[in-house]
Amino acid sequence: MKNKLFTGIVIVLLAVQNGFAQEADKSEINRPEADTVHLGKVAITNIDFRKQIMKVDLKMTPVNSAQDVLRKVPGLFIAQHAGGGKAEQIFLRGFDNDHGTDISVMADGIPVNIVSHAHGQGYADLHFLIPETIKDIDFGKGAYYADKGDFNTSGYVNFSTFDKLDNNLFKIEGGSFNTMRAVTMLNLLNKNNKDKNFYVAGEFNYSDGPFDVKQDFTRINVLAKYNQWIDEKHYISILGSTFSSGWNASGQIPERAVEEGIISRWGSIDPTEGGSTSRTNLALNYRYLANENEEFSSNLFYSKYDFNLFSNFTFFLNDPVYGDEIQQTDHRSIYGLENKYIRRFEFENSRMTWTSGAGFRFDDIKDLQLNHVFQRDLLLDRMSDASASEINVHGYTSIDYRVGKWLINPSARLDYFTFSLHDRLFSLPSAKEASAARVSPKLNISFTQNQNVQWYIKSGFGFHSNDVRVVVAQDGKDILPYSFGSDLGVILRPTANMIIQPAIWHMFLQQEFVYVGDEAVVEPSGKTQRLGFDLSLRYQPISWLYLDGDLNYAHARFIDVPKGEDYIPLVPTLTSTGGVAVKLPSGFSANLRYRYMDARPAIEDNSVRTRGYFVNDLVLGYGKRNWEVNLQFQNIFNVKWNEAQFETETRLRGETNSVSELCFTPGTPFAVKAGVSYKF
Repeated sequence: MKNKLFTGIVIVLLAVQNGFAQEADKSEINRPEADTVHLGKVAITNIDFRKQIMKVDLKMTPVNSAQDVLRKVPGLFIAQHAGGGKAEQIFLRGFDNDHGTDISVMADGIPVNIVSHAHGQGYADLHFLIPETIKDIDFGKGAYYADKGDFNTSGYVNFSTFDKLDNNLFKIEGGSFNTMRAVTMLNLLNKNNKDKNFYVAGEFNYSDGPFDVKQDFTRINVLAKYNQWIDEKHYISILGSTFSSGWNASGQIPERAVEEGIISRWGSIDPTEGGSTSRTNLALNYRYLANENEEFSSNLFYSKYDFNLFSNFTFFLNDPVYGDEIQQTDHRSIYGLENKYIRRFEFENSRMTWTSGAGFRFDDIKDLQLNHVFQRDLLLDRMSDASASEINVHGYTSIDYRVGKWLINPSARLDYFTFSLHDRLFSLPSAKEASAARVSPKLNISFTQNQNVQWYIKSGFGFHSNDVRVVVAQDGKDILPYSFGSDLGVILRPTANMIIQPAIWHMFLQQEFVYVGDEAVVEPSGKTQRLGFDLSLRYQPISWLYLDGDLNYAHARFIDVPKGEDYIPLVPTLTSTGGVAVKLPSGFSANLRYRYMDARPAIEDNSVRTRGYFVNDLVLGYGKRNWEVNLQFQNIFNVKWNEAQFETETRLRGETNSVSELCFTPGTPFAVKAGVSYKF
C-alpha cells in the first residue's frame, strides 16, 4: 500500500511548475462571470437559470467527493455496491437507471454513457472527473432537449471543467479506513499570456473501506487542458484526461447470512469480487464567432476504455462446487464529432435564436465477454464472447422564439443507428447487422408573468438505444424504445432571496427488451407509466447563510399488468435531500446535509420492500489567506443503512435449497476525513 501511495503522489506531482494564466476577455468563453454567488442576483428569466442556480449551490455547498458530483442534481440519488470503483447505480424521477440506462451523462462534451456495455446498457462511470476541476453542472429532467439524444429519458447531466485556474492548488486528505487522497492543480503558462490558458490536474485516491476484506481501492486521475484565442473570432480548446482504478468488493450479501452469524455486516460471501477499469479521453473543441449574431462550434473526441469486473450475485446457486462468480470484460475505442450552429435574429417586437447541430458516435468494441470463473483465476465457462460496432448519426434543430412574455421552443431530433455483432462462440463467418431510426419532436413553452413568477410546460419524446446483443436477438425489431413525457411547473420568487420550484410531471415508456449482462439473456419489459411531483427550495436570507431542500415523489407502474403485480422494482417513491450551509467572512464554513429515501418495492407484487434510510453528513472548514483546512463527517449519527438493495435468489455453501430475499451492500458507517489545501 505504501508503494501505491508513493506512486500516486509522484504522478500527481509530476507536472509541478510555477506560473499563472490570465483570463481571455473575448466572447462568453473565459470572460469574467457576473457575481451570482448570492441567490438574489439570479434572474428567473435567464435562459441559463438552472446553471445559475447550480453555481450558487456549488459555491455555497461545494463538491467534496466523487460521489457528491452526481448528488448535486436535485432529486438524483446514487448507490455504490462494488468497492468504490464501479459506476454508481442512479435513481431519478421514478427510474432505477441502473448505471445510466435512462439518464444521459456528459463531461466537457464527451459522452460518458457506454452503449452495449459488458455490465449494463448506458453504463456511466464518472470517476475520471476530479471534483476540484468542475466549474459547472448543467442538468435537466425529462426528455425535452433537442441536443440531448441517446439515454435522455429521465434526464441529463452535463459537467464542465474549468478553462483556467485562478490559483494553483495542492490538497491532501486522510481519514477513517486508511483513506488517503492527494490533489494538485497547476497553471503551466505565464500570466503574460493573456489569450492562452494551460493547466494540469492530478488526483490520487486510496481506501481500505469499512469491510472485513480490504477494498484496496486505488484510483489515479490526470487532466490537462489548453485553450487559446487564435484571433478575435477563432478559439480552440484541447483536453486530455486519463484514469485507472482497481479494487476489491464485498458485493451484495444476503440478509440471512448476517442474521445467522455466518458473516458480519461488513463481511462477504465471495471475497474475490472486485475489478479494474481505465479510460483515456482526448477532445478538440473549435469555436468560430462570425459576428455578434452567428457562431459555429465543433467538438471532436476520442476515448479508449477498458473494463474488467468480477461479481458473484447468487454465490452457489448454479455451481455448488466452484460458485457462481462471473467476469465481465469490455475493451473498446469511441470516436465522435459534434457540430453546432447558432443564429440570432432580431425583429420589431420579438427575437429568435435558431440552433442546429449534427454529429456521429462510433463505438469500435473489441471485446464483450461474460465468463464463469473461479476466484478470478480459473476460467470455467465462456458464456458470451463477441466483438461489435455501433454507429449513431444524428441531427437536430431548435428554435427559441421570444415575443412579449412568451418563450416558445419547438425542436426535433433525428437519430439513426447501425449495429453490427460478431458472436465468436458461434463462429459466424461474418457479423450480423441491423439498423433503426428514431425521430424525437419536442415543444417547450414558458410565460413570464412578472419578474417573480414564470410558468412553463415542457413536452417531448426521448429514447434509449438497446444493447447490440438485444438488437441481433430481436432481428432489429423494436430496438429503440421511445419515451414521452411532459412537465407543468412554475418558478416563484416570493422574496428577493428565495426561489421555489414546484412541478408535476408524467412519463410513458414503450415496450422494450433488456439484455441482462450478468446472465447473457434477453428479458422483455413491458410498458410503464410514471406520475410525479417535484418541489425545490433555495433560500439565502443573508450572504453567509444558505438553505436548500428538494422533495420528490414518483408513482411508477407497469401498464397492462394486473393491479398489485404492476410495481416497478427498486424505483424510488419518495426522496428528499437538502441542508444548511454557512460561509462566514471570517473564513469559517459549515455544511450540514441530509438525504432520505423511502422504502421501495423490490419485486413486482410489492411483497418484498427495501429498507429506507435517512443519512446526515457534515463538513467543517476554515480558510485563511492561501490556506484552508476541512473536516468531513460522514453518517454523523452512525445509522445502519443499506446503500444498494436487490431481491435475489441465492444459495450459500452447504444449503440444500435456494432462498429469495433482500441482498444488500451496507452504507458507510460514521467516518471522519481531514484535509488541508494550499493555493499559490
